[in-house]
Amino acid sequence: MMKRLGIVIDQERCIGCEACSVACRIENETPNFWINVETQGGTQKDTPKGTFPDLSISFLPKLCNHCDNPPCVEACTEEALTKLDNGIVFLNQGECTGCQACLTACPYEIIVFNDKSNLAEKCNLCSHRIDEGLEPFCVICCEGQAIHFGDLNDPNSKVAHMISERKTFQLKPEVSPSVYYCPPKPKRRL
Repeated sequence: MMKRLGIVIDQERCIGCEACSVACRIENETPNFWINVETQGGTQKDTPKGTFPDLSISFLPKLCNHCDNPPCVEACTEEALTKLDNGIVFLNQGECTGCQACLTACPYEIIVFNDKSNLAEKCNLCSHRIDEGLEPFCVICCEGQAIHFGDLNDPNSKVAHMISERKTFQLKPEVSPSVYYCPPKPKRRL
């Protein structure tokens, strides 16, 4: 069975610190954020949901979902975007012309445009680190140890165990994303 590298994010452990976003930005030497941490709470931005003392807030890191059939790859007429054998959707900036068709096609609106280089940019799961046997930098730098990486097709991998043992969801499952989320557990009553 072919590898299908992916990410599982445990919202119970995510503290919203954005260390993943900063780590990604530093590792990839870009002015843009390839991971955006969204606050999920009340009706106003960055506020908890509920009434004291029953308050809750959670965080949802969003990144390229490395879809099985990525619309961005189909939209790229220059073939700068490709789906690698290990499941990573890779952007070769040497082939990118800056047409921005991939930005429009991305169902997650997570591909960004670098105004300085006039090229598209996106998460590649730190494929340069994976080639060296290392994990993506966001995984290493996650303060809450909420981001987990591995082969989704390997039943013995940590990510496969998390998906089979925990309740999970995907954003836009119709495009078969390789990013899964474990929602926060229900509040415990005393």
